[in-house]
Amino acid sequence: MTPLPPDTAATDPHPYARLTPDHVLDALASVGLYGDGRLMALSSYENRVYQVTLEDGERVVAKFYRPDRWTQAQILEEHAFAAELMAAEVPAVGPLVLGGSTLHQHEGFAFSVSPWRGGRQPELDDFEVLEWIGRFLARIHTVGAAQPFAHRPILDLQTFGLDSRDWLMDNDIIPLDVAAAWKTQCDKALELIATNIRQERGEDHFSLKNATPIRLHGDCHPGNILWTPLDEWGRGGPHFVDLDDARMGPAVQDLWMLLSGDRRQRTQQLGALIDGYEQFRSFDRRELALIEPLRTLRLIHYSAWLARRWQDPIFPANFPWFGTSDYWRGQVDMLVEQIEAMQEDPLVA
Repeated sequence: MTPLPPDTAATDPHPYARLTPDHVLDALASVGLYGDGRLMALSSYENRVYQVTLEDGERVVAKFYRPDRWTQAQILEEHAFAAELMAAEVPAVGPLVLGGSTLHQHEGFAFSVSPWRGGRQPELDDFEVLEWIGRFLARIHTVGAAQPFAHRPILDLQTFGLDSRDWLMDNDIIPLDVAAAWKTQCDKALELIATNIRQERGEDHFSLKNATPIRLHGDCHPGNILWTPLDEWGRGGPHFVDLDDARMGPAVQDLWMLLSGDRRQRTQQLGALIDGYEQFRSFDRRELALIEPLRTLRLIHYSAWLARRWQDPIFPANFPWFGTSDYWRGQVDMLVEQIEAMQEDPLVA
């Protein structure tokens, strides 16, 4: 995989400090889009994302990729996946083709520009909404199953679990008064997760028997689904944004983050999602055994992600509670809960 062109942005301790409003507008001008000066930062920590109003009143979203996170090939593969989804009339928001490309460079930053789409988070206590989302997730997965990613990674135990644990321990991120307890529970959790995977071609994959990893949205939480009410022509409903974490993995990865509440509530929500899903695509219910392992991996990976990004000033400003002994004691408690959850019977739908 070819890395993005080297530049000072990749080596600056805080590269986004150079991303001023003038820099954003100059980047857009380099691809023929001219802003009227109105910029609004959108909620994003991994990258920097701005809503920009152009001189003609149109609004676009400019996304500046974090240097050294993805290679150029991986970013372009994400863009190609979005284009496939849109060609299949799946309501995903992908980047615009400007000057023959979806990925651009300006003074050390890779960026893309997408059309602006409004909306709010979906009402996930409404089973009709969940069923609707399930139908579109099935359509995303139908496209995703057509071919694998060649460059983007797979959701695996090594990357999300073992590497995250080892990085946190090797870099002495966890306070000494909590480190031993956290590692003990983390090790127990990872050992349990290992019972839910199988070896294939020398790598750890989340697959059960004949289940096959497919291309996924990868980070399908409610904030990445925007909902618009139906108009008089029947237009509206969900549209999916931010494919930045798209990767290979089990279909259930795109479902479980939409579940909340107690076991009864989660069972009902899952039933509505799968009812909609199976109107377009069959769902392998063996993957339901992976929900709690996937939740546990996200928990471990999230802590490592925060620690790895701590030199970016936006992280201390928005996550002031991270890194304290109280935070890590809370993580120990959550790992204990997850260990118990992984030993319960899976949800049934």
